[in-house]
Amino acid sequence: MSDNDDRIIKETGVEARIAQIIAPAMRGGGFRLVRIRLSGQNGLTLQIMAERPDGTMTVEDCEELSRLVSPVLDVEDPIEKAYHLEVSSAGIDRPLVRKSDFEVAKGHLVKIETSVMVAERKRFRGRIGEVGEDGVTIERDQASYGDEPTVVVPFDALAEARLVLTDDLVRDALQKDKKARQEAKKNRGRDSAETDETDETETDS
Repeated sequence: MSDNDDRIIKETGVEARIAQIIAPAMRGGGFRLVRIRLSGQNGLTLQIMAERPDGTMTVEDCEELSRLVSPVLDVEDPIEKAYHLEVSSAGIDRPLVRKSDFEVAKGHLVKIETSVMVAERKRFRGRIGEVGEDGVTIERDQASYGDEPTVVVPFDALAEARLVLTDDLVRDALQKDKKARQEAKKNRGRDSAETDETDETETDS
C-alpha cells in the first residue's frame, strides 16, 4: 500500500493496486486500512474494511471514507467492470492484520491460516498468547493427540488471521466501544470549551 503501511497481511494483484491508490486519501482522512476484498456478490463488490487509529469506525466514518475514496477510484479506474463499493468497519470478529492487532486481542480465540507449513500444518485455532517481534504464540484449544499445546506462528508465514466470536470477545468489544464513546464525548466537550474561550478572547479584544 505504502511505505508506512505496517500491516503484516496484505493484498496481492488488483486488490494491492487499489490499496496503493486509496492510501493517500485514507491517510488524509485519518483512517487506516484493514483489508480490501473484491468479491462476486451483488455482481462485483469492492469491500474496503477500515478503522480509525484507535480501532473505532462509526457509520458516519464509513460514509466519510466512501466520499474520500470514490473520486480517486473513478479517476484511476483500477477495476475494469462495474462494481459496488462497500465501506465497512472491521467488526467484532475482525481480521488481524497488524502486530498491534494481535497485542490488543491477547487472550482471545483466533483462527489462523498460514502460507507455508508450520508444525506440520497450515491451520490453527487457539488463544493468542505472547506476541513477539517475529511471531505469535497460539495456545491450542483443540490440539490433536501428539500435538504440542502451544505453537509459535511466524508473522511472515501468516496468510489469514481472524478472531472467533465468543462471549468474552463481545463483552470486551462492548467495553472498548463504551470507553471510546466516552473519550470522544470528553474530547468534543474540550473542543467546544476551547472554542468558547477563543470567542471570549476575541470579544474582549
